[in-house]
Amino acid sequence: MPSESQPYADGRQPDQDRLPVADRLDDDHFPAYTMGRAAELVGATPAFLRALGEARLITPTRSDGGHRRYSRHQLRLAARARELVDQGTPVDAACRIVSLEDQLEQAERTNEELRRQGADPVHGHR
Repeated sequence: MPSESQPYADGRQPDQDRLPVADRLDDDHFPAYTMGRAAELVGATPAFLRALGEARLITPTRSDGGHRRYSRHQLRLAARARELVDQGTPVDAACRIVSLEDQLEQAERTNEELRRQGADPVHGHR
């Protein structure tokens, strides 16, 4: 599903002990939220978050003790999936929709960055 459901787009895990606290607080992909807090913020149950994990919309990081940790980015994806499910969309379909929306948003950000750099987003050069 979306590459950004992982803590970092390339799938690597952050070396959390080395990041300055301010950087961790600003990092949209830093796994800062426990399962209970994440469920509370999304307005869902832990079972719903587990279902999103099973559907591979989000893949929480695991703490040393094995507990799930979620990032703000993952919570936004979960909240959007919950909106769709609340409107009657099946969970699997909601996950696919959210995944495609996330991929489109990421592609639009990449294209905008290329435009700012003066590159042709389609052909990759000026």
